[in-house]
Amino acid sequence: MKFTCAKTILSEAISVCSHAVSSKSGDSVIEGILIRCGEDVRLTGYNYKIGITKSIDANIARRGQAVINARVLGDIVRKLAGETVTIDVDERPAVTITCGAAKFNIMAMNAADYPSLPEVEKYCGINFTNASLKSIINQTIFAVSDNENKPTHTGALFELQENQLTVVGVDGYRMAVRNESVITTLPEARFIVPGDALKELSRILPDNDEPCCVFTTKKFALFEFDTVTVVSRLLEGEFINYKAAIPANQPIALRLDKSELIHAVERVSIIISERLKTPVRCLFEGTSLKLTCITSMGRSYDELTIPQCSETVEIGFNNAYLLDALKACPEEEIIFEMKSGLSPCTIRPVEGNSFVYLILPVRLKAGE
Repeated sequence: MKFTCAKTILSEAISVCSHAVSSKSGDSVIEGILIRCGEDVRLTGYNYKIGITKSIDANIARRGQAVINARVLGDIVRKLAGETVTIDVDERPAVTITCGAAKFNIMAMNAADYPSLPEVEKYCGINFTNASLKSIINQTIFAVSDNENKPTHTGALFELQENQLTVVGVDGYRMAVRNESVITTLPEARFIVPGDALKELSRILPDNDEPCCVFTTKKFALFEFDTVTVVSRLLEGEFINYKAAIPANQPIALRLDKSELIHAVERVSIIISERLKTPVRCLFEGTSLKLTCITSMGRSYDELTIPQCSETVEIGFNNAYLLDALKACPEEEIIFEMKSGLSPCTIRPVEGNSFVYLILPVRLKAGE
């Protein structure tokens, strides 16, 4: 195998595929990147949970394939000073990497030992733009659980019905629901994508309006965009009935400025830390929202002017959970809904139903 390509293109491809490379597995072959040189050059990273393949433009002198340690290959290419890189792999397999006056000789691994990626037939898919899929993931992933006791909650539910896609993340304390109209020939679909795969997908998705498509089987999902394909296993099991968990009628609905609320919560949260955990106490009274926090470090207070609140409500929130939901809202104004200090609150858009965020309150104690 021998090819020459631009250093920047190769470095980017290594970086993308490294998101699926296992760093400490005990299996050296999946700590490497598989490079296939045929009609084009394709790089692959695969850790048995997620696989990423990226094609690049290159001048191919000799076909072949080999596995090269991802960290070593990435470090070498990133440090090279020239504009073009040549990679030459012989039968042993030994690798020669040249760029300008620089030359590296390292050993590769046999491509035959590299695991095969799952095959997903590209028959009927769900179509997005790269930017829309990225926003869907970023606006729900924060609510995905990391508790393995409920495996299905460590992923996000994708539910398709009549060209309407709903993506849901839940961890037992909060829930994020994102709705998006999509183009698809599928009448319906329902599958759970692991949160780890979605995090890596979000990191490599471009923020542009180029097309992106997802295809699924019973056990795997394949995301395809630009010159990249990402394949992930799916989670099996029943997901929570998220529709039943969302309160139907919240008697208190306030139109709030998202940024003002974020800044106020951040200010009173300064005295909160991992060691000094305490809820943010929110008192909705008349046209005022009074935020208070008390820890062993001291006391913090802030106040916002809000629309007239029909009832006086005192409710406590985990500051991180509240901030995550607020920061995920794509609009500057939101509808903040409540029933009482012990009932879940919901955050919705001013118009439409593009998202719903649900946060469980923290039971307040006297003096807290």
